[in-house]
Amino acid sequence: MNTVVERDLELKLVLSPERSIPVPARLTYRAKDPYAVHIDFHIGSEFPVHWTFARDLLVEGVFRPCGHGDVRIWPTKVERRSVVFVALSSPDGNALLEMPSAAVAAWMERTLRMVPPGTETERLGIDEALAELLAPLPADDLWLSDPWPSDESQDGDA
Repeated sequence: MNTVVERDLELKLVLSPERSIPVPARLTYRAKDPYAVHIDFHIGSEFPVHWTFARDLLVEGVFRPCGHGDVRIWPTKVERRSVVFVALSSPDGNALLEMPSAAVAAWMERTLRMVPPGTETERLGIDEALAELLAPLPADDLWLSDPWPSDESQDGDA
């Protein structure tokens, strides 16, 4: 079963109302991290800029404004095209990105088919991880017996 949904896109970094530059990006969703979406921006540096935020935030942002603080998302039209704006804020700076709505919605739909809303917790494997963490190990038998020899002499000498 496919556990990763990826999509390469060309986003626009909005510099002003009249000017933007293309930014190659990759959207990634992993079933083992079911609440998060990941975006890597390839901006010409040695390493991409990586952002992670709630999948629910992007799902909602395709339809209506949402988010606050570091990540805000809203749908709109630019020159008769449907787009999604993503505003990112960090101590290193701010960015306003324009994403094509149809491509983002199609990618989101694939993630929602892989892990339907409300089933994310099942994918985390919390019960299995706790069972493994709490399972007795063979070395635990040593702790069940008396690990320290008695101070009493075996031969009766004091």
